[in-house]
Amino acid sequence: MKINSWLVLHIFLFSFLGFSQVEETNPPDYIKTINFKGNTPETQLPILRLGEHLILEFDALNGLEEDYYYKIDHYNYDWTPSVLLKSEYLTGFDNQRIRDYENSYNTYQIYSHYKLSIPNQFTKEIKLSGNYILSIFNSYNELIFSRKFMVYEEQSGVGVSIKRSRSIEHLDEKQRVDIVINPNGSAFNNPMQTVKVMIVQNNNLNTAILGLKPLYTIGKQLIYKYDTETSFWGGNEFLYFENKDVRGANTGVQRIDLKDVYHNYLFTNIPRYNRPYTYNPDINGNYVITNIDAENPSIEADYVWIHFSLVADDNYRNKNIHVYGNFNNYVIEDNTQLIYDESRDIFSTSLLLKQGFYNYKYVVVNSNNTIDHGAVSGNFYQTENNYKVIVYYRDLGARYDKIIGVGEGSSVNISN
Repeated sequence: MKINSWLVLHIFLFSFLGFSQVEETNPPDYIKTINFKGNTPETQLPILRLGEHLILEFDALNGLEEDYYYKIDHYNYDWTPSVLLKSEYLTGFDNQRIRDYENSYNTYQIYSHYKLSIPNQFTKEIKLSGNYILSIFNSYNELIFSRKFMVYEEQSGVGVSIKRSRSIEHLDEKQRVDIVINPNGSAFNNPMQTVKVMIVQNNNLNTAILGLKPLYTIGKQLIYKYDTETSFWGGNEFLYFENKDVRGANTGVQRIDLKDVYHNYLFTNIPRYNRPYTYNPDINGNYVITNIDAENPSIEADYVWIHFSLVADDNYRNKNIHVYGNFNNYVIEDNTQLIYDESRDIFSTSLLLKQGFYNYKYVVVNSNNTIDHGAVSGNFYQTENNYKVIVYYRDLGARYDKIIGVGEGSSVNISN
């Protein structure tokens, strides 16, 4: 039987495209301060209980008051597209215009602030648990940006404990996550194949560990007591600054200046990889928008040019340094790169950020695009990090991956 090679090629390409992992789309320069949250005040990776509200907020700085539309898509545990129809996981409709927006008030930088709440009068309910992506389009149906979120149902208990590494080589640098999953009802069917686990450190999906299988079982319980497979670099506490009063030097701000908008010059940071660990409370890379003189910071907080600077060091003097944090969803971009100033022997860059309290740190991006989180800040097992464990389950014959439980732990309680 003669096979049409053209047909085989197109089937292969369709299969590859249809099942490739989907990544988030980063916004253009004029879209800023994307707050994506559930029932918590700070912006972070939304992990919602089925039936809870989801809120997306963002600012458009181009002054055009454009229309934006949203779509919601369901995905498998590994972020490949699921086979579900939209009517199976949504009650109502998406592809609707975001109607809730306001223009900035009493700010040097003009912007329009958009807010989307789900459920709403059009999208009434997300019916199924699992992975989702919320995509924002303009009126020309061009994708502006997208963000991932998860919805779970409580069908199992998830115990999370943080331990020091068992490896002598990384005893003082890494943290490992031990997990115990206990179903609320009957035991899982064939858990080695049907249960998958993802571990997220500090709400950063870029460093998440995905697809873990149980090491062994005890009765109905699934036990995960790996070493290297569930280990993360400890990192260091995040640096931070606060500029809720734009006219005065606040925490972390050395001096201010007013040009077209305000400029805040932060104190020059020093490398910490070669210094002892020092406890410094942070919010694990997140940020909170706030303004001391405003009733509604969403539209009254101004945009400020934040000037970062870092003392050069032989450990990274000739390397690619970036400022890193959840202020831009942990994305490495051209404007996050620090430029070396030979005359002052420092690295520096500036970012336009909305007033608030921000966590950040400096990382090295290697030639193969991997990120070295400890080259500047160091790695310490004592560092306080937040860990979330998301448990996926696809029963035999099922068509999608449920999220059946979420556990959370902090390394503030780390043990040997």
